[in-house]
Amino acid sequence: MSSIANTAAEYMLSDALLHDTGPPNKKRLRLELPLDRIIKLVSIGLPLLLVSLAFAREISNGSQVICFPPSNFSEKHVQYVDKHCWHSLRHHDFTAGRNPEVRSLWVHKVYPYILLLVSVAMYVPVALWKYVSRSLLYSDLSFIVDELDKSYNRSIKLVQHLVKTHRTCTDSLLFWEELKSARHVRYFEFPLLERYLTCKQKSHQLVFAYLLRNILLLVIILFTCAYLAIFHLTVFYQDEFNCHIKEGFLRRETSSSEFVNCKFVSLSIFQIISVANAVVYILLVPIIIYNMSKLCYWDKQLLNVYEMLPAFDLLSKKMLGCPINDLNIIIVFLRANISELKSFSRLSVLCTLKNTTKNNQNIDTVVDFMTLLVGMDIENATTQNNQLCDANSDINQSQTSKKECYEMGKLQEKK
Repeated sequence: MSSIANTAAEYMLSDALLHDTGPPNKKRLRLELPLDRIIKLVSIGLPLLLVSLAFAREISNGSQVICFPPSNFSEKHVQYVDKHCWHSLRHHDFTAGRNPEVRSLWVHKVYPYILLLVSVAMYVPVALWKYVSRSLLYSDLSFIVDELDKSYNRSIKLVQHLVKTHRTCTDSLLFWEELKSARHVRYFEFPLLERYLTCKQKSHQLVFAYLLRNILLLVIILFTCAYLAIFHLTVFYQDEFNCHIKEGFLRRETSSSEFVNCKFVSLSIFQIISVANAVVYILLVPIIIYNMSKLCYWDKQLLNVYEMLPAFDLLSKKMLGCPINDLNIIIVFLRANISELKSFSRLSVLCTLKNTTKNNQNIDTVVDFMTLLVGMDIENATTQNNQLCDANSDINQSQTSKKECYEMGKLQEKK
């Protein structure tokens, strides 16, 4: 029966090992959060979409204004008036005191190019973060993902070694004493990863670049909405304007008035583009703020799972301080790359089983839990060893007392 149990334990431990797939693939590592990707696509793609809509309107409609010159104008004069009024785009009116007032309507002409400028400006923070993430974040994620999986494998291999040593050891009492001593002096821990993560708490390059990206996005959105509010609202409902035509070869024309009435062909397209751009950008603001708020707290759910590793006890040691540092950025992106962490699913199962175990206070790491699963209950073995030591001490004490009684009897006989 013992051989069957030993074989079953070997199979279970070998199945628990992760297959060596090498370091994570650079193309598979996500250096951009899902919400960041949505923000990028919307903030850059929306202006481009609206620009294409505006240019399609110009191509399909031809002239953007329709003017109503006097009936005595020839076809050549009418075409000249339409082109002149579109290029000038100035509304001539009179105030209450009959003073002339000129107001520019240039917004209708330049807003497609403003949208192109907004799209380019939105890409600048994305390009900045792309450069930083490729140079710094990828190396950190690649090392940590690889080291976490290797730490899990080292823990399983350590349990395999403990099982083999326990079988071949002739003195079980000596084995459990050495195992207890090794746990006490923390021989089972691999401090490289823990020290690296501790150093990342003192670094702020990644968090600065990430905050700068989001702040720049907020600033650009603020300026875009301010531009739409200041310039577009003033001409939002104005579909007609008075154009001054006494210029060029019509300067000497005396049979007509100085002004003609003109009307915009597609004012509704201009209104739709303005409203859509403003509404979507305003909706992006809370999403960006929510993304930035992730840096204000630690992802303790992920940390709790990896607390099962001997080399990952940031929570139990209370080593986590202010969350605004590079370590928190790395943990956030580890959550986004959870599919690359092969050990996460297995450790999360062990963590759940640990919480349902009766004596979970005696289970600190995956080494403790796996030794328990294969039948090496360290706590019970220690208790049994203590009881055996007590029994041995009782036997020694009884033998000593019998020897003392025998010697006392001999002394009395001599007397």
